[in-house]
Parts: sequence; C-alpha cells; structure tokens
Amino acid sequence: MSRRLSRQRRREDFPLPTTRGDLPIVDSHLFDDLLPPEAAFELTAGLRGHREPYVGITENGTPRPGLYRLDDAGASSKTAVTAARTYLDGLAPHQRVVAALPMDAPEWRLWTNAIPTWHPKGMRLERLTDRDRDRALAVVEASLSPAGYAQVRAAMALNENLGELIDDYRDTLTEFAYWFTVFGTPSGDSPWGWQLMGHHVDLHCVFVGGQVVLAPVFLGAEPTTGTGRFEGITAFGDETEVALTFRRTLDPDREGEFLMGSSLRAQDLPPELAGPWNGRHLAGAGSDNLVLPPEGIVAASLPTEQRDGLVELIRVYLDRLPLPQAEHTLALVREHFDETRFAWRGGHDDECAFYYRIHSPVLLVEYDNHPGVFLTNPEPARFHVHTIVRAPNGNDYGRDLLAQHYRLHHGGHGAPVRAAG
Repeated sequence: MSRRLSRQRRREDFPLPTTRGDLPIVDSHLFDDLLPPEAAFELTAGLRGHREPYVGITENGTPRPGLYRLDDAGASSKTAVTAARTYLDGLAPHQRVVAALPMDAPEWRLWTNAIPTWHPKGMRLERLTDRDRDRALAVVEASLSPAGYAQVRAAMALNENLGELIDDYRDTLTEFAYWFTVFGTPSGDSPWGWQLMGHHVDLHCVFVGGQVVLAPVFLGAEPTTGTGRFEGITAFGDETEVALTFRRTLDPDREGEFLMGSSLRAQDLPPELAGPWNGRHLAGAGSDNLVLPPEGIVAASLPTEQRDGLVELIRVYLDRLPLPQAEHTLALVREHFDETRFAWRGGHDDECAFYYRIHSPVLLVEYDNHPGVFLTNPEPARFHVHTIVRAPNGNDYGRDLLAQHYRLHHGGHGAPVRAAG
C-alpha cells in the first residue's frame, strides 16, 4: 500500500473492453498455442529460458566477482522459519510433494508476470483452505517488511479488482491466483527460501548466511487504484511520486546524460520498446542472463541534494526488505555509487507516462508505465505500473551468496538442501 494516496477513481475512469474473452485464458492457464506467434514468443520467455545455465544480469556477459559478501546483515529468519514449518506441517502429504522442492530445483527460475503456460509446481493459494492459505501468507509476511507485505497484498487484491472491473476472466483475475513454493528445508542454519508467482506478483526470497535476498521481484498493477469494493487500495504511489520528485530536481542542461527519450508513445519509440507485452522493461521473466550495458547519469556526479533524492528512491524498493537487510543492501549500493546510473524515458508532468532505470553493479531497478493488457488504453498510462528489482552480477535467487555458503560449509560443493516433507 502506498504512503502517498492517489485520487480515488471510478469504474468509468478507465478504458474498459467492449468485447470479452479475447485472450485464451482459462482457470489461470494461458494457452499460448492459440496466440499469434509474436505474443506467444514474448509470453513464454520464462518457460523457454529457465533451464539455460545461469549467469546473471551483466554488463558484458561476464559477472563481476567479489561484489557480494557472505556476512550477517542482522535480519533474523526465526519468525519466517517457524511460519514456513507451520505451513508445511499443516499440508496433506500429497500437497507437500509439490509445495516444497529442493533448494537446487530449476523451478526457482520458472516464473512469469503474465499467466503461466505450464502447470506450475507449488500450491495455488486459492486452492488451499483458508487456514492453509493464511499460513502460506504468514511466511511471506514474516520475510518482508510491513510495507513490503502490504504492497504485495495490495497488488494481489488489485488483480481481483481488475477481474471485477472488466467482468471477465473471473477464474483467473483473482486475489489468490498465485502459486507459493518453499525451497529447501526452513532452518536458521541452512539456506532456504520461497517463491510467490502469478500475474503482477513474482517474488523470490532466499535466506542465506544471515541475509535475505529478495530478487528477482516483479510487482505491478492494472490499474493501481481500486474501484468498487476495492476502493481505498492503491499501489506504487511512492515508486511513481518519489521518482517524479527526483526527476524534477535534475538539471535540464544534463538531460543528455540521463534522458533516453521524451515520450513513451509508440510512434516515438524504437519498435522493440513499443510492444504491448514487455513495454520498456528488459529484466523480466526469462531475462536472468540479460546483457545490459549501463546507461544514464552517474549517481556520484550529482550534487548532494540530488544524490539524496536518488537514495530516497532506492529506499522505496529496498524498504520492502526487513529493516536490517534494507540498510545492509543500501550500504552495499552506496559503495558503488561511482558506478550507479540513473536513466529516464518520457515526460515528468502530472499526467504523462514514463520509464526509469537505476543500474548499479549490485542493484537493478526498472519502473514502467504500460499500455493496456486487459484494459484498452493503446498507449502507456500512469494507472498501469510494472516494477522490477534484480541483483545483477549473479546474485538473483541468492546465487552468489549460496555459492559462497556451499564453498565455506560443504567443502566447495554446491550441495543441494533437500526439501522439507
């Protein structure tokens, strides 16, 4: 839930479809063979790429070593461990078979922000009893900050709001059409983690060596403001407004250093950035090995007030973590401010759509306003937001820290931690 409240909107404020069932989606499954080839290709990226050897997001194809340190951030996992054990112990044996996977399971990297085109492992929250669903969500809550958990729950509720808003796909656009998977054995001593995956909500949380790694994260909403019985629920106000405040402080004479383009309208964009599925963001599902050269203005070159504004924006994303881990990660980002870049595309008035990117050796953030997918706006709009957070150079899914842990405690071998149950 945003700390900044957007103005309330009514159903008629949004561009609603005049036809129904245009997409082949039934019961939280997307039938990609019934899509046009281009759409099918874009929407199956996660499925195609998850078994490729993992490298990580890099500047040139080679991860930089030594960026992440296996030290204690002071973020206790005790409450999350207890919640995860309670959740798994409450499941029936046949449920635990798919609810808890080995730590090295390939399903870590199998996710999509869209609707899955495969039958996911993990438990679908809406198929659980109320008690078991509450226990699953308690694991998520215990792993995040209160603000982070509130934002996840707002995005989930807004997914159901979308279904009611368009009165379509009511078996798919729901609050609990999300798959929850525990990886490894929840323990204070051994690495473990979880994945929450579905439309507009994809989180990967790993506990290792006294740290919490929350990456990749994809959170979004269409629209970002609830209507009807969801009135009062909002999301991504801070991601939008803090960014605009910072952008407005930047010197117009330096636009050549950070402005990638002044418009998000399709006619003003390169064709590869104007599509209806991924928009401008590059680091979504299937992009674990993205090669992304840095673009934008160097953070360390900004005057103090502007650097502070960028730090405030970075905090918006890090504050989803428990406070000790958020501060630990921010300190790591500050170490690399001379290599951290900020880039912007679009305008910065009160209405226009925009995209921005924060690219550090240890943090990648993307924000994009999107055209309609279920709504019908042909151009990007403020009320449809996608956000992505990654840990570049090999630490998505906690991979770098896990490798360090296994070298330290398992004789140099990446020994898998077997699933509970």
